[in-house]
Amino acid sequence: MEDQSELAPAVRSILSAARDRAAEGRSGEVAVDPRGLRAAFDRAEADGRVPVIAEVKPTSPTTEGTREDDPVALAEGMVAGGAAALSVLTEPEHFGGSTDTLERVREAVDVPVLRKDFVVAESQLDAVESDVVLLIARFVGDDLPDLLAAARDRGFQVLVEVHDRDELERALDAGATTIGVNNRDLAELVVDLGTFESVAPHAPDDVTLIAESGIGSPADVRRMRAAGADALLVGSAIMDGDVTANTRELVRAEADAEASDPAETDAADAERTETTEHTT
Repeated sequence: MEDQSELAPAVRSILSAARDRAAEGRSGEVAVDPRGLRAAFDRAEADGRVPVIAEVKPTSPTTEGTREDDPVALAEGMVAGGAAALSVLTEPEHFGGSTDTLERVREAVDVPVLRKDFVVAESQLDAVESDVVLLIARFVGDDLPDLLAAARDRGFQVLVEVHDRDELERALDAGATTIGVNNRDLAELVVDLGTFESVAPHAPDDVTLIAESGIGSPADVRRMRAAGADALLVGSAIMDGDVTANTRELVRAEADAEASDPAETDAADAERTETTEHTT
């Protein structure tokens, strides 16, 4: 298990709350018939869309305020904008999520739904059915292989989140086939898209790679895709404003760039990159 002194206070609080919820226990083991995540990505690609997992995130420790809209309406808007899949927060204390919200969203849409939470014990897997569950390598430590197996036994697809090359190797050794590289550092909560760029080249070609955090513009989308991202997980940039329009802008980032003047696109990307480097 990661030394908690190396984690930001907000992250330590999230982890502590996750352990408290794990101790509550669950009755009964879920059995899931999942919607295929990789197939959803392939359909998006065939349709000329960048595969985006759009996140229903009412609030978080790194954002200001809370979005009070009906999460089902938000989810439907994201799908209308072209999202290949959805992520729904079920962590209640720091992100305003709930298992009830996930159930409602999954019933309302026909795309795969990822349960975004901080699972640290097998009992937490039985809290709710979803198509995909998240396991954060740094949080679960040596328990990763057992939790990965337990999740698959229930029918879940599993997204294993890593932050560096060492965690990538641990995820691969555990048998992970879908890996998310989080650009947000867990010590200072600083976002650096270079994190994905440094980790991605070391993943095997048959692993599905998802870039997470810090993707806020079409330029960021193209940058992560150029670095090897099969898909992108985007929360705040979609939740801030019209979720349908925001999703559409990101999923069309490559198609719109191909349709425009390449020199203009390169110049705009360079300007956005310079601005981002000065503000993160």
